[in-house]
Amino acid sequence: MSTLIDAGRGLREGRITSIELTEAAITAADKHDRELGVYLTRLDEAARHAARRADAELAAGLDRGPLHGIPIGVKDSFTVTGVHATAQSRVPIPDWNPCQEADVVSRLRDAGAVLTGTTTMTEFACGLPDPESPFPLPRNPWNTERSAGISSAGSASGVAAGMFLGSLGGDSAGSIRIPAAFCGITGLVPTYGRIPGEGVVPLGPSLDRIGPMARSAADCAALFTVLSGVDVPLDRPCGLRIGVTREHHFPPESDPLLESAFDGALAVLVELGAELVPVRLPHWAELTEATFTVIDIEAYTTHRNSLREHRDEYGTACRDLLTRGGPRSGADYVLAQRMAETGKRALAELFTEVDVIACPTVATGAFRFTDFTGYNERLFRTLYTPYWNTLGNPLLAMPMGFGVGGLPLSLQLAGPRLGEERILRVGAAFQQHTDWHLCTPEALR
Repeated sequence: MSTLIDAGRGLREGRITSIELTEAAITAADKHDRELGVYLTRLDEAARHAARRADAELAAGLDRGPLHGIPIGVKDSFTVTGVHATAQSRVPIPDWNPCQEADVVSRLRDAGAVLTGTTTMTEFACGLPDPESPFPLPRNPWNTERSAGISSAGSASGVAAGMFLGSLGGDSAGSIRIPAAFCGITGLVPTYGRIPGEGVVPLGPSLDRIGPMARSAADCAALFTVLSGVDVPLDRPCGLRIGVTREHHFPPESDPLLESAFDGALAVLVELGAELVPVRLPHWAELTEATFTVIDIEAYTTHRNSLREHRDEYGTACRDLLTRGGPRSGADYVLAQRMAETGKRALAELFTEVDVIACPTVATGAFRFTDFTGYNERLFRTLYTPYWNTLGNPLLAMPMGFGVGGLPLSLQLAGPRLGEERILRVGAAFQQHTDWHLCTPEALR
């Protein structure tokens, strides 16, 4: 079953069972996880038990919804009963209660999902991929010499590799969208505060958002409904005005095929009845910098005591990024938050003129591990995710083709606050007319 929605349909039509889905996921992990580094903790036996229970309930007429019997992975920054969450660090998690299960994990259980294990990430969701770390290094299924992304990397790699049909990630500056883009899957970042964050290791509390990752927008909609309690009907969008932004999004470092892939994606939206409207994103540089200022200060504040007590236990990349907040001042933080409020007002005005905004997610395919050398400004200039985080708007990243070396390229859709339904409808319609989201790496076929 290629998508979560397809698998759910197969379960209800009796063409497949949850235990068969789960065994297929376990087999994929047995075959590929040594190379890809998706899991920190596998829960094979617990997953089998949950799958057998799901099959029995469905056979008895008890249907808990679209996730019932579906294998799901959970990022290691989410607490899971019986699993010691580490946030992929040797450092004890600051101010942490390990007995509490994350609210969103409990919602998955109540919906009948089959939890297959906890997935790898970058340290405390802020470090860069670190080959010297004692933890598994999440690699990209399309090219294992490339990164699966920043932070929610294992969650994205596992979906792409068929180790689960959906997963949970977190996004403070792009940590759902960048891994989704690099691994050729779909990731949803809901409006800030739409999904509860209790039981999730914080990075920047005023930026942190939880969201689903899966193959398709329809899959993400099903996960979002369970996680948020908000139903999302995916009717075909009609006559939407799509704001198209190009400024800042095609630097010299771009993949040579990026612009043609983006134009091809826009052409599909036009065929679906959309009107394209050129727009400029307000305060691009200032809001991008505001995200980094806020996350630097909030992350440093969270880890300040731990950095004194456990400095040498942090990985070099994570420690370097966390300490960036030390020299920043309270005035820097206040100014960044004021800039965010200015941006929110300007963007709200822009969304009176258009319904959705479209741009690339990243300028290139997945980065090489050797690209991650300290704070690489050139590299960060190719990421189009941080601009949006202080604004709090919902965002969707989804495949739109391939670039040089056969690496996935990604389309990013932004909607107005509480506009998840709008971007998911556009995404689902786009994926009904394209098959980029169904492509799998040759090595996994």
